[in-house]
Amino acid sequence: MSGYGPPDRFNEERATFTVRGSDTPDLDAGIAAIRNVLATLPSRSGVYRMHDAKGDVLYVGKARSLKQRVANYTQVKGLTKRLQRMIAQTRSMTIVTTNNEAEALLLEAQLIKRYRPAYNVLLRDDKSFPFILLRGDHDFPRVQKHRGARRAPGNYYGPFASAGSVNNTLNALQKLFLLRSCTDGFFKTRDRPCLLYQIKRCSAPCVGRVGKDEYQELVDDCRDFLAGKSTKVQAKLGAQMQAAAENMDFELAALIRDRLKALTFVQGSQAINAEGVGDADVFALACRDGTMGIQAFFIRGGQNWGHRSFFPQHTNEVPEDEVLASFLTQFYEEVPPPKTILLDRDLTEGALLGEALGERAGYKVALSVPQRGDRRRLMDQAKRNAIEALERRLAESTTQARLLREVADLFDLPEPPDRIEVYDNSHIQGTNALGAMVVAGPEGFRKGQYRKFNIKGNEAATDSDVGMMREVFRRRFARQLDEAPDRDDGTWPDLVLIDGGKPQLHAAKAVLEDLGIEDVCMVGVAKGPHHGRDGREVFHMLDGREFQLPVNAPVLFYLQRLRDEVHRFAIGAHRDKRSKAIGASPLDEVPGIGPARKKALLMHFGTGRAVRNASLEDLKKAPGVSAGVAQQVYDFYHAR
Repeated sequence: MSGYGPPDRFNEERATFTVRGSDTPDLDAGIAAIRNVLATLPSRSGVYRMHDAKGDVLYVGKARSLKQRVANYTQVKGLTKRLQRMIAQTRSMTIVTTNNEAEALLLEAQLIKRYRPAYNVLLRDDKSFPFILLRGDHDFPRVQKHRGARRAPGNYYGPFASAGSVNNTLNALQKLFLLRSCTDGFFKTRDRPCLLYQIKRCSAPCVGRVGKDEYQELVDDCRDFLAGKSTKVQAKLGAQMQAAAENMDFELAALIRDRLKALTFVQGSQAINAEGVGDADVFALACRDGTMGIQAFFIRGGQNWGHRSFFPQHTNEVPEDEVLASFLTQFYEEVPPPKTILLDRDLTEGALLGEALGERAGYKVALSVPQRGDRRRLMDQAKRNAIEALERRLAESTTQARLLREVADLFDLPEPPDRIEVYDNSHIQGTNALGAMVVAGPEGFRKGQYRKFNIKGNEAATDSDVGMMREVFRRRFARQLDEAPDRDDGTWPDLVLIDGGKPQLHAAKAVLEDLGIEDVCMVGVAKGPHHGRDGREVFHMLDGREFQLPVNAPVLFYLQRLRDEVHRFAIGAHRDKRSKAIGASPLDEVPGIGPARKKALLMHFGTGRAVRNASLEDLKKAPGVSAGVAQQVYDFYHAR
């Protein structure tokens, strides 16, 4: 299998077997459901999904022999408590057969990412990693940061551990090779060099300061550098500087000298010595008190492209090598693997994982545990980093847990909150009004669950903060009632913080009461008598109580951090909305008017207001506008 697509490609061999039973966990009912499936299972490789009574996916697993693997779940005495809980909730299974076990392993990772089951080890931080793209569709290729699907033609270099790692490398590339970073549209319209040329970060090919062949030489040097041939590039630059000095071209010699300094700085700034390693990803796992952390180093061409810590979820009662194997299959579901993957331990299914990754990538991928030399020293460093990152994580978790207990005590919650929602509005005299919600929990901010609400003015005038808050709460909780009325999916808040005083709090309370919701703890956070300059926010409770906290109280700093985050998110979203509105035209609202006709009307009349005030006869005279379109535009503005 050269690649793997959506699970639907296996539909012809999929079957679902269901045993009806109670919605409550019942071990006997779960075993009965599994045995019903087992009776007709083939002895082929494939993937199975276990579902609860609602049809939600509990677990995704793969097997060389489906019949043999699923049969193990009926022998519950030898299983862990975790697996027994899973079986007790199981009411149906979905079976997908594959051509071989490697195919099953790749499909398993894809389905885990899609369904995020409660009993699978999950890679929580699964955002796409940044790459550097050296475009290949232009006479003067552009170097740029890239995320997402790799569809554009060119050379991709990565993954990098973070956007910061990419930005640092791009800055070095600009200083070293003077390649352009501007868009093609910007490139075509230039008639003089931009600022990057002035500060010696671009060779200005847009205005002919460098020829095509000379620029291509810079591109080739850049490719060599990114491929790890920095010594070759350094020797070439050194020879060029020497030749320029001998020719008395001291200005050119100084320019090359600055480029050499940039190269030396990059070589010296490698925090990890990866010389001689080539292309490799390095992974080390640390475990303490049931929490696991994985440290990853990304090495390309012997250069360190950053390191990153991961903390997989659902790892209780799961063996360490199984956690690492599951992590790797999910990690490489999006990221292309290098030819060498270095691990701190042998994996039971290491050979199978290497085969599956190689089958998908189209080249051989080897997993190995380094024993000596540079690779061993690099692995030791990765282990130290994994332990240190895990210790920091545990210390932060302990502090976070203490803060959440204080929040529970402060607001009379029965237990520390698992989900805190914070709300704020942003607008300028009622224009571009927008509501924002951020979410926090024991692990920190959950940015993937942030929401913004474009205010439609249904509840009150859009220049009223109270009216905006009322509309936001009605839309948010009406939808919540529709999607999760049983409140068992983890999306209902344990605590709601509202940026505002009594009016906003009472408006939100009235909305929830109208919806029949009376058990959500809500607190208003208002500026104090000195407008918050003294750090003494006033907290308003639903029962009418008001209080302030000592200025040095850690729980106050935590609540201020939540409030500041919703401010940041609301203001940023409002700024984006306002920027789009500035570039909008009244003609955008006219149905049937595309970019070409809009441009023709604006070029003819000058402004959108002039188009709106134009007579039907004047509209017909505009170039490129037919009588039918003119009538459509006229009717839009006048037939109301």
